[in-house]
Amino acid sequence: MSSNETNLSPYRRFCVDEWAALRRNTPQPLTEAELEQMRGMNERVSLTEVEQVYLPLSRLLSFHVASVQDLNVGVRKFLEIESGKVPYIIGIAGSVAVGKSTVARVLRSLLARWPEHPKVDLVSTDGFLLPTATLEKREIMHRKGFPESFDRNALLQFLSDVKSGKRQLRAPVYSHLQYDIVPDEYVEVDQPDILIVEGLNVLQTHDTKLGEQNVFVSDYFDFTMYVDAKTDDIRQWYVDRFLSLRSTVFNQPGAYFSHYASLNAEEATETANNIWHSINEVNLNENILPTKNRAKLILQKDANHAIECVEMRKM
Repeated sequence: MSSNETNLSPYRRFCVDEWAALRRNTPQPLTEAELEQMRGMNERVSLTEVEQVYLPLSRLLSFHVASVQDLNVGVRKFLEIESGKVPYIIGIAGSVAVGKSTVARVLRSLLARWPEHPKVDLVSTDGFLLPTATLEKREIMHRKGFPESFDRNALLQFLSDVKSGKRQLRAPVYSHLQYDIVPDEYVEVDQPDILIVEGLNVLQTHDTKLGEQNVFVSDYFDFTMYVDAKTDDIRQWYVDRFLSLRSTVFNQPGAYFSHYASLNAEEATETANNIWHSINEVNLNENILPTKNRAKLILQKDANHAIECVEMRKM
């Protein structure tokens, strides 16, 4: 990339060492045991990476949250309405198997340690996928994870209610074991200081209507992130995860993909690659990757799942 092209980029790029210096004196609150509970399958996030990448990021986000909270107080005073809590919402997007959930879990834990905003909730948009029976009826099971497979109106209504300060809200729960929404199981969200929303398509724009207005999921976000990596690396992570699931989750009673458990390693690798190329790569290229540059911050991973640089949108 030429120097002119670099200067024209809307992002400032930090290598890990440069980004780590921005941690300042932010303490490391996590233990190895706690981090182990947050790791996704086949991911290698370490305490060193938490110190170098996630702690500076939590410091940056803490500044953002405090600023928006102060602004909300001022606006409510200006409008002469009762002061109330307006949750700060962070959206995290990225491909299947790129590690969004782990990023979200680590950030949730770190952000909740800051005294200014101790209540942090996390919701995955997987819970807003349409039930399997609905997808089968519409003949779009092969499009699961694509924008049309989500109950976008329900997701938009949920985010609208969160931003309105409504209490005791519930988000549906998705089971990767059952490959479906879990009946009568919910994530409770009750006026958090921060809500993290992670999902494939959260930065997309669509002609989805709520009432008479065209609105998008990202309209409710205060800060947006995209977890990125080379497509072939993500494909390999997807295949590795599929092989791990073959001997674990796929073997459990009630597993939707139990028919894959009997595949040998070669057959499983071929099957995973076919699924990736026919479904997940198509969704990535058509719907997810084009939204990357809508994010305020990009976490770029290397082939070993480690974050190698951080790109932050210029102010």
